[in-house]
Order: sequence, then C-alpha cells, then structure tokens
Amino acid sequence: MNYQSIGSSGGIKQITAGTVDFGASDAPMTPEELEKEGLIQFPTVIGGVVPVVNIEGIEPGALKLDGKVLADIYLGNISKWNDAAIKALNPDLTLPDSPITTVFRSDGSGTTFNFTDYLAKVSPEWQSSVGVDKTVKWPTSDRGAAGKGNEGVASYVNRMQNSIGYVEYAYAKQNNMSHATLKNAAGNFVQPSIDSFAAAGDIDWSQQEGFYKVITNSETEQAWPIAAATFILVHKQPQDPKQVAGVLNFFNWAYDQGDAAATDLDYVPFSDTAVALFKDSWKQVVDKDGNPVYTPQ
Repeated sequence: MNYQSIGSSGGIKQITAGTVDFGASDAPMTPEELEKEGLIQFPTVIGGVVPVVNIEGIEPGALKLDGKVLADIYLGNISKWNDAAIKALNPDLTLPDSPITTVFRSDGSGTTFNFTDYLAKVSPEWQSSVGVDKTVKWPTSDRGAAGKGNEGVASYVNRMQNSIGYVEYAYAKQNNMSHATLKNAAGNFVQPSIDSFAAAGDIDWSQQEGFYKVITNSETEQAWPIAAATFILVHKQPQDPKQVAGVLNFFNWAYDQGDAAATDLDYVPFSDTAVALFKDSWKQVVDKDGNPVYTPQ
C-alpha cells in the first residue's frame, strides 16, 4: 500500500490513466464522469475543512467567522483583520490593524473543491466570479501564498503572521493551529469536531447516484458547514483483477476494523447501513469474463 498526497486531481488523473489500482478524492466524480471513465466510487470517512489563522493572541476556536465574511476575505473585499464585518462577529477580541494574507492550495485539490463549493453557496459574488473547482483563480493571489497539499498550506500559515488558510481538520489539530469557529446554515456557531462532521454527513446514501454527494453548508442544526467525504475510485473492469480484489479486501477490513483508527485521526466512520451499501457496489467490479473480482470473506 502506497499513499502519495498529490491532491484529488492527481488521484483522479492516475486512476483514469490506469497507473494505480485505486485513487482517492475528496471531490466526488459525477455519475456521468464515472460512466465515461468506467469507474465506481465509494465513500470511506467524513472529515472537515477548517479555516486556520495565525493572529497573535488568538486561541483555537476563538475567532468567529460566517460564510459571507470568509468569502469576502478570499475575494479581497475584506483586507484587514480589524474590518468592521469581522469585529461585528468578534466584539470581545482584539484584532490587529494588519493586512490579511490569504493562503490557498497550489495543486488540484478536493479540499479546495469543498472550500469553494461552500463559498459559492454562501456568496453570490463568489459563485459568479470564482466558482467551484479543484483549482480556481484566486482573487487575492497577488497578495497571497500558494502551498502544495494540506501540509503546504499549514506550513505557510504557521510561518506567516496575520494569515488565513484552509486545511483538513486533522492537519489543523495535529499542527496545533488556531482554527476559526463558523456560523452554519442553521445560524449556529459550531466548532469542527467528529460530532459536527457526522451531523453534516447524516444523509441517506442510497438516494445518491454513484454516491455523488457534496455535504457542505448542511442545514442540520449542529453541522460543520465545510464537511466532506473522502471517496475511493476503482475501475469496473480492472487490468489486474487480482490486485483490485486485494484493494477491495483492504477496504473491507478498513470498514470492519478501522473505525477506531479513523476516529483517532478525527474522521467520522460511516454507519453499518451505509457501509453495506458501499460494499454492495463492489459487485460492479468484474474481470474479463464478467465475474466479480471481490468475494466477501
């Protein structure tokens, strides 16, 4: 088993090219894309994308932001930390009269996809001027910094005073970064946590064709607004059926035995009902004679 943190675009590119036995992406492929490339996808865990900041004296979770303010920061409409819109959400914090440096991903990334999907849902200006994708043209690129991978963004934010970036929650927590609290669609300020990620992912996956579902900006009462599932991609008719049988056997083990490991890393395992649906989809993966490559143990 070999893992390379090359971003979701890289994972999709390599599995479609057939250079790997499976790929992974935090940006789900649409049913049409899956059909075109001869792939299936299935979710493994749910995590969250969190804004992280480096502002002197600001503790993790102390800074409150809402979707409009976050979008306006990345649009360049808000350029200083003591802007009236930020101060209105944080009357008890002392915020510096300092320029905001935005940090974003340089590689094609599912983290960027989910972050921009959220911004597009809460900001009409973002939707019309920037949009949603694994890579976008950042309005603040002339005064920002681009990092490769979650680790690159985390590194830049840690080094640059008065900066803001976005990373998977696991990176923020493991690097002791100051994350922001976000106001969700239900109007509640929530902290990123396993519970708030789970609240966003509590949907009926049987109703999602190809398991395609983006779970940002959930209206659930205590949902984290930038939650995201991670998806695994495999070919329906793999070049090496025995190898892909091993892949599916591994994920069978991960679903059955990996919940504690996922939770320890601040990801949310799926329910037994959802996992049964995901495993059932593996019947579509067949050899040249049409026989399923994976046989349940």
